[in-house]
Amino acid sequence: MSAETSVPSGSRDGESRDVHYWRLRFRAWRGARPFWAGLFTILGGIPIMYFPYNDLKMGALTLTMATTAGAGSLIIGVLLVTLGLTMWFHSIVRIFAGVAAILLALVSIPVSNIGGFLVGFLLALLGGALSIAWAPAKGAGVPAPPEGAPASAHAPGGAYAGPPAGPGTPAEQTMALTQVPPQQAEQSAQAAQPRAKLMKSPGPGPDTTTTDADGRRNSAG
Repeated sequence: MSAETSVPSGSRDGESRDVHYWRLRFRAWRGARPFWAGLFTILGGIPIMYFPYNDLKMGALTLTMATTAGAGSLIIGVLLVTLGLTMWFHSIVRIFAGVAAILLALVSIPVSNIGGFLVGFLLALLGGALSIAWAPAKGAGVPAPPEGAPASAHAPGGAYAGPPAGPGTPAEQTMALTQVPPQQAEQSAQAAQPRAKLMKSPGPGPDTTTTDADGRRNSAG
């Protein structure tokens, strides 16, 4: 008899949800920096510092490609890898890193076996050009949508466009607080009318003072 073990569907759904979550996180991280520029620059530095210290064996024949500029090749390769990481984790200096990568790629032609047999030279040149030309997108840095967010809150490109417009937005909450309800406004106007009458000073007019039969004065002013 053979016992078959079945994986619960809940655990598989949880794993797929985690994979999808980290995939979105990586996509957001990649879109907020010159990712491909840094990748090409790192790949360009590897052959430049690898070939001068590598020995190719062809049967009984050993071909050594090390030259007197081996230290220079190592320095150029390490600097290119460092510039590629700088493009990833400190993208604010991407233009400087791109220019430096292009200059190092040009220097590697006479120093490091024609720029790592043109492989490292072309990769570093492409990475530097991409780093200079890259610019952050307008939607960069937009937070991910919370769980259960409505479909209308998503932008066409997949980014989270923020909460939907409605009375819950801060601007409309402020307007709602500053607005006075109609009933309260009418009550305030009615309460202000007697006060205005009391504060109103009598205007100038003729004095209508009369004397009755008993000799007392009556004033109608």
